Amino acid sequence: MAEAATGFLEQLKSCMVWSWTYLCTVWFFIVLFLVYILRVPLKINDNLSTGNWNCASYTLTLWRTLTLFLKLISKSCKSSGAAMEPGASSMLVSMFLNTLTPKFYVALTGTSSLISGLILIFEWWYFRKYGTSFIEQVSVSHLRPLLGGVDNNSSNNSNSSNGDSDSNRQSVSECKVWRNPLNLFRGAEYNRYTWVTGREPLTYYDMNLSAQDHQTFFTCDSDHLRPADAIMQKAWRERNPQARISAAHEALEINECATAYILLAEEEATTIAEAEKLFKQALKAGDGCYRRSQQLQHHGSQYEAQHRRDTNVLVYIKRRLAMCARRLGRTREAVKMMRDLMKEFPLLSMFNIHENLLEALLELQAYADVQAVLAKYDDISLPKSATICYTAALLKARAVSDKFSPEAASRRGLSTAEMNAVEAIHRAVEFNPHVPKYLLEMKSLILPPEHILKRGDSEAIAYAFFHLAHWKRVEGALNLLHCTWEGTFRMIPYPLEKGHLFYPYPICTETADRELLPSFHEVSVYPKKELPFFILFTAGLCSFTAMLALLTHQFPELMGVFAKAFLSTLFAPLNFVMEKVESILPSSLWHQLTRI
Repeated sequence: MAEAATGFLEQLKSCMVWSWTYLCTVWFFIVLFLVYILRVPLKINDNLSTGNWNCASYTLTLWRTLTLFLKLISKSCKSSGAAMEPGASSMLVSMFLNTLTPKFYVALTGTSSLISGLILIFEWWYFRKYGTSFIEQVSVSHLRPLLGGVDNNSSNNSNSSNGDSDSNRQSVSECKVWRNPLNLFRGAEYNRYTWVTGREPLTYYDMNLSAQDHQTFFTCDSDHLRPADAIMQKAWRERNPQARISAAHEALEINECATAYILLAEEEATTIAEAEKLFKQALKAGDGCYRRSQQLQHHGSQYEAQHRRDTNVLVYIKRRLAMCARRLGRTREAVKMMRDLMKEFPLLSMFNIHENLLEALLELQAYADVQAVLAKYDDISLPKSATICYTAALLKARAVSDKFSPEAASRRGLSTAEMNAVEAIHRAVEFNPHVPKYLLEMKSLILPPEHILKRGDSEAIAYAFFHLAHWKRVEGALNLLHCTWEGTFRMIPYPLEKGHLFYPYPICTETADRELLPSFHEVSVYPKKELPFFILFTAGLCSFTAMLALLTHQFPELMGVFAKAFLSTLFAPLNFVMEKVESILPSSLWHQLTRI
């Protein structure tokens, strides 16, 4: 019952947020609808034809009233006769209120509604684009220092400052962009998606990061000594795909170049089978280069850098060959290739080959082997990922999910195994809260990017794209996830000043994910941003003043009485204070003050 109530409240909250999302449009159409419905009682057509509803007339009335008010003040201040008599200020206010006409109130409220409406539209646009309120940002950034505001962090002691610095450094490291270990093939998969849909699945920022990775892994300082490698060094810097492919063919005309085969397999091959064929040719060339450089690596720094480059090339080729075998259905062969690669190069953890191995083992339903891999890599000293956390949760959920029932659990309580499974799900959700919506198919999936941000929406997409089938294969696992994942947010402190099992959720994920993910995808944001106060305030002010303008135009006499009574009540304390001041101060002093 508690989970159901929580789910209902979350749905209600999301509906309210969705309604506020389209506040401007809804408000505009409601106003048009009301004007259309009330066109007969308001006599809009008659007023427009006779000129009674004249914005220029209302504006002129407002201007004349303000001018009269200024003249009254000027006349009272410049009086050179006797000093101002007691009660003159209240007489001045009464004289001003008696000069106000209904047209003045219509013009005032209409102008206020127009200005607040424009501010509302601008504030909403700025919030949608930058995620913050323009007025609040200006107040904090510019007005607060001028008013002598002091940063709260400066009052902390040295220990808390050191702790904050550590947390900031951790947040920066968590916002680092990583190479997606399960990234697709650009020619055989990403380009085919573009041909079918006409959409670009990769952003320029993502492809630029890939180009930087290729230059780091596949080039070295001695490439200019070998013509083919010199051509490929320029090819990795090319932005035009056709220019890169042409350069790769040119390099192959000189000799068998492993990096040229890699580029053609990644970008020119239109099927996985073609890519695998090219990678096998690259493996033949790359293995020879690796063996030659291995014998010369101790002859100097230049040979050492070349051996490091050849090692990266060989590992990349073998890993992509294993991924080709996995794509073509030869999963056992892919698992063997990944295991051999991890044994041969145990120190090259930057490629995260163990995540490819976990996915292949889950496809084989070799859950004991999956647990063995997790025992090695799910360590407190090693960096986490969504694949590690959610695979651990899946294995624990598998032990109880087939018999799990929310009603039975609420009656008898959770068993030890069920508690362990729920805790594992809470741990995974805290690490990356975006994943459950994709696994539960509450959000549509897109092709994963070539780079991901850990704990971000990009990592959630990359994980769910390959692991959704594994969760569906375990009976009841998605049901258990559906019943328990939202309970994680009750355990995390708000406003997320510190995490529960991990460091606080970094604040930079939304910005980085918007750079990594295509524009047609709606980026998942956590935590959900509340609407700024000034958007709600301007929306209420705009609606209220518009209603006052409409009522004042329709019922001028009645609204005039209400307005005068309201203003009289509003100015009553001021009049009382002024009368007391006039009775206490000497008339000569009051006269000198009025002259000033």
